[in-house]
Amino acid sequence: MTLAWHNCAIKASVVLRAGKLFTRCANPAIDRWRSGPVHRAFLSRFKSAVDTLDAGWLKQLVLDARADDVGFVEIGRPALDDQREDILKAFPHTKTLISFVVRMNREAIRTPARSVSNTEFHHHSGDEVNDIARSVVRTLEDRGIRAMNPAMGFPMEMNRFPGKVWVVSHKPVAVAAGLGMMGIHRNVIHEKCLECKLCVAACPVGAISPEGDFNFSACYTHNYREFMGGFTDWVEQVADSKNARDYRSRVSDAESASMWQSLSYGANYKAAYCLAVCPAGEDVIGPFLTDRKAHLNQIVRPLQEKEETIYVTKNSDAEDHVAKRFPHKKIKHVGNTLRPNTIEVFLKGLPNVFQPGKSAGLNATFHFTFTGHEQRQATVAIQEQKISVKEGHIGQPDLHVTADSQTWIGFLRKEKNVVWALLWRKIRLDGPLKLLVAFGKCFPQ
Repeated sequence: MTLAWHNCAIKASVVLRAGKLFTRCANPAIDRWRSGPVHRAFLSRFKSAVDTLDAGWLKQLVLDARADDVGFVEIGRPALDDQREDILKAFPHTKTLISFVVRMNREAIRTPARSVSNTEFHHHSGDEVNDIARSVVRTLEDRGIRAMNPAMGFPMEMNRFPGKVWVVSHKPVAVAAGLGMMGIHRNVIHEKCLECKLCVAACPVGAISPEGDFNFSACYTHNYREFMGGFTDWVEQVADSKNARDYRSRVSDAESASMWQSLSYGANYKAAYCLAVCPAGEDVIGPFLTDRKAHLNQIVRPLQEKEETIYVTKNSDAEDHVAKRFPHKKIKHVGNTLRPNTIEVFLKGLPNVFQPGKSAGLNATFHFTFTGHEQRQATVAIQEQKISVKEGHIGQPDLHVTADSQTWIGFLRKEKNVVWALLWRKIRLDGPLKLLVAFGKCFPQ
């Protein structure tokens, strides 16, 4: 079954704190309120919450709100170790997370007419998920239980962009809550699934490898073209255009109309073919296993054969993949909008923009020392087309880069000239310059 997922952070231990708070107040208006029927009903709801809240009741509450499945995970679960800090920042009272799913209409997801798919993503399943979450939170609040429901998708905390903008990482929470497993297409699927790897065959930018590796920047650049950074790139095209004719040479009329549509009705995904072709789920696996050829002919191949524009960063693995696997699809170069604005974002984002194919033949260790505004040390190792990023200096480097932090960020954002930076020793190298060039090829701008 194709799933949409959502989480609801709740707290069930507020009652004692609330009781202490109100017994310490000394105010005539509050005294009158405490002696009245509203206060008695208020305390009764708190007592009811403690007396009656259990997993069975909570599960039924979510199912009655029209969710198709639900699971729970406590905030202390080791599976949430890398999520806990962010969750508690958003809602410090969190004790438990509720994760639930709703069914999407599969034919709407499968069609090459992506306007139909985007309607299902956003306005049917997406809005339904948010409505269910809000309904559950309202019921919990009415029982004296503090609760909060982050959005299924957007809006997000865009002031953090290009860093982590989402409040809760719904997918790992859903896995921890027992609602499924993470597929190689990085979507949560129920346990009754199989390693068909149809998502590998369908992805137009090759973001999913047969080994299960995921090229984040390839997916982000194309599928999210009209979201976040892709929108920023379009705005810069508008700003850089000399006149209307110059703009039309950069952006087609269809692209302008598509951007208007996203601005008016919600940003549209360009592909999401991995969801379209996935046969996971009780009611989908059967037909697929019975007639795999029909599944390929009716669902996978129409998406593969579709003539469309594919957005890629120049000299990226995605560009090579499209040219080789889908020569009938039109390649269009766009800017890399995953531009770091801090050294922390740069280091955390390196695995997301790393291009394994472009690193072929490079086996080296890089030490970075950042000075000035942000002082950090890090080790980046590229070995056998894989990357690791660690804090501090580890091992013997093949190249040691010492850079003023603001100059380095300006260089990555194409606001500073690297030659100037080297001449003025804002960036200093201890090792061969060719290694810095090879390093840069792994992260095309």
